[in-house]
Amino acid sequence: MDAIQRVSGQAIPFGAKNIDTDIIVPSKWLKTISREGLGAGAFESIREIEGNVFDDPAYAGSQILIAGDNFGCGSSREHAAWALLDLGIRAVLAPSYSDIFSGNAVKNGILPIVLPQTAIDRLLEVARAGEPIDIDLETQTVTTPFQDRFAFDIDPFRKHCLLNGLDEVALTLERKDAIQSYENQRASAQSWLTQGTEIHA
Repeated sequence: MDAIQRVSGQAIPFGAKNIDTDIIVPSKWLKTISREGLGAGAFESIREIEGNVFDDPAYAGSQILIAGDNFGCGSSREHAAWALLDLGIRAVLAPSYSDIFSGNAVKNGILPIVLPQTAIDRLLEVARAGEPIDIDLETQTVTTPFQDRFAFDIDPFRKHCLLNGLDEVALTLERKDAIQSYENQRASAQSWLTQGTEIHA
């Protein structure tokens, strides 16, 4: 996955509370195992409403989504994170998240930031005014051109993974030398386990 250090620019001022994963991506889009193309189904029911923020040209290309409390509740579908990523979202700002959604977001390279409702309300104002928002993961701050500065907490391991673009596969491959060493030792000490497993062309 792509690393995140800073995410800056216009944010989508959504702000709705209790948005579940079925709203983020409806179940009819779950027939695929591909991560590509799901952005077309993201927030489908909301995008059917004329004048919705997701289809507003003012927010086209936004990488930041400002949401409400309890974002990502509902089912555990990882497709919700895939849909957001395919939509171009790299960071979400909200007062709280479903634990499963938050974990899925990080595993797919999306930064879920928790901020108090007062901070979210202020950032919604800034976004609706057409002003940019800057997120710095290294310093764990969200800032605006109006000198607003909001600090956020993040688990150190999650921060490490996002800063370095490490998903679960990449984390495992970081230990490939130790894994290979173990496999070599096991094959030597318990050769009977691998006897007859050779594949011949």
